Amino acid sequence: MADLFHMLPEEERAFLDMLDRLCASKIAPEAAETDEESRFVRRQLAQLAEAGMLGANLPEPYGPGISAECLLGAVEIVAGACASTASALTAHYLATDSLHLGGDAALQARYLPAAAEGRSLGAFALTERNAGSDPADMKTRAVREGDGYRLKGAKCFISNGGVADFIVVYAVTDPGAGHRGISAFVVDKGTPGLVPGRAERTMGLRGGHVWELDFDCWLPEANRLGPEGTGFRTAMKVLDNGRVEVAAMAIGIARAALSAATGWAKTRIIGGVPLADRQGIRWQLADMATDLSAARLLALEAARQRQAGQRFTNAASMAKLYASEMCHRVTDGALQLHGGYGFTRDMPLERYARDCRILRIYEGSSEIQRTIIAGHLLA
Repeated sequence: MADLFHMLPEEERAFLDMLDRLCASKIAPEAAETDEESRFVRRQLAQLAEAGMLGANLPEPYGPGISAECLLGAVEIVAGACASTASALTAHYLATDSLHLGGDAALQARYLPAAAEGRSLGAFALTERNAGSDPADMKTRAVREGDGYRLKGAKCFISNGGVADFIVVYAVTDPGAGHRGISAFVVDKGTPGLVPGRAERTMGLRGGHVWELDFDCWLPEANRLGPEGTGFRTAMKVLDNGRVEVAAMAIGIARAALSAATGWAKTRIIGGVPLADRQGIRWQLADMATDLSAARLLALEAARQRQAGQRFTNAASMAKLYASEMCHRVTDGALQLHGGYGFTRDMPLERYARDCRILRIYEGSSEIQRTIIAGHLLA
């Protein structure tokens, strides 16, 4: 794996090699059973915590301070082994990124050490039933009450929500200010008035559960991230990071699908010759590999801009859009190449196809990414 990221320093390539071995030996062998049983990936997250992955998105002193390019490769590795695990992991990153980008030093010190070490799990609660693509339409409110806030409302499709130790919740504090009236708060597990619903029954990522959450909670002012009205700006910065990580997930799933297709083409004999000897199959594999490489280069450019401290919203949207749609093309092509066997649950292709479908929806749908890209183009 590290040869795909040859530009990284030696210690980061060694980290990726270590993670690749861990995922191949521990995470990937459980992926099919996890999907079959819809079992939350708690054990896999604990294994990744031992490798330092739950804090890999954070700078020192809370995390290892790896580069954004190395983080991209790391998420790709995890997703190639088990996309459900990658989904829960990156949802945790959204929560800790919120604290890192929007919280004060005291709040960071309260939550980030345990989160980075894997002793606590985070969730990021932005989406509502009528406020998905446009968070400014959210109805969840946080109203001043005593020396704190009364948080009331509901969120949906919240990854890790029902098992998280803390949830970063975005709510309206000033209804007349549009997106400038949104603030962010941390809600601890067990807070009175926090009520998780049942985990949703999803098409894919069946080990990375999503929940609906109801809130009628009192929170101290110390649980607010930054000044009032800064929540939307924090959320948009967090989603820029998250979109690069979704691109990495798409690349990881597609790489696994292409590897399966390549192996199948070499060993599947039709008419006395391997599929790989047929020009049409060879060209199909070549197109899939080219598509995959193009997506990785877009994602690497977004990661490079992130690492350089540049504004990378447009690059993140391009990477997320292209990689998520590439993943659909590659997984579908790999399944097709397997014929009827690809449609069975004895092979991982149908799981890859189900897992990748959400990537064109969450962290901003493909349509939202096109809107962002066009806005930059026409500005």
